[in-house]
Amino acid sequence: MTFRGCRRPIAATPGGLTPGGLTPGIRDHPPVIRHLLAPVVPRAAAALNVPRRFPNADGAVLTFDDGPHPEGTPAVLELLGRAGARAMFFLIGEQVERRPALAARIAAAGHAIALHGYRHRLQLRLTAAELKADLARGQAMLEEVTQTKPAWHRPPYGIYSRDGLAAATQAGLHPLLWSRWGKDWRKFTTPERIASRATGKLDKGDVILLHDADFYSARDSHRRTVAALELILGELERRKIGTVLPV
Repeated sequence: MTFRGCRRPIAATPGGLTPGGLTPGIRDHPPVIRHLLAPVVPRAAAALNVPRRFPNADGAVLTFDDGPHPEGTPAVLELLGRAGARAMFFLIGEQVERRPALAARIAAAGHAIALHGYRHRLQLRLTAAELKADLARGQAMLEEVTQTKPAWHRPPYGIYSRDGLAAATQAGLHPLLWSRWGKDWRKFTTPERIASRATGKLDKGDVILLHDADFYSARDSHRRTVAALELILGELERRKIGTVLPV
């Protein structure tokens, strides 16, 4: 695995999940099945060979889910551009369809385009056929609009079903979760708390999860994310940790 760094080094529960880490519907499954179906749990991710970090990376990987968003995404792009940082954007196909110019702008700025699905739906509620159709439609939309073939995939809520993980790999997509997150989708949080969670014990190789949109999160949560991102970038710069992209 190789990495592409930013132009200059910077020294530096998913949206909708309940505090227990699982959506209410998943709580109906026995504990063992829950973990197997929710690779956001570190041990389950390891068992399923779904990466949460890149141990050999020479920097941290910033990722943003759920966009593009008309306010959150441009603000995030501005901060990243000012810092010379690069990030991965796990885009939702239906949001790309609504804002194609904004999705194209992300790619033109040199950020990595990745797939979060055509729609933001829990995989456990979908059939194998529905999962394949969602991935195919999302891939086609991102490729058409950004002229970039997405190589990476992250499921909504960080939860793969067995069929969903199989569909992603069969479509040539590499699954990627995260090792640090700001829990920025929450209604009652602050930029300072988001930044502290995202950078606490942060090291090179960690994957940071943030959200540049509030479509599936608390209203206006993207505003707190933008404020937190400025703090995160400052902390990365202070600690001389650059941003990198897996390629």
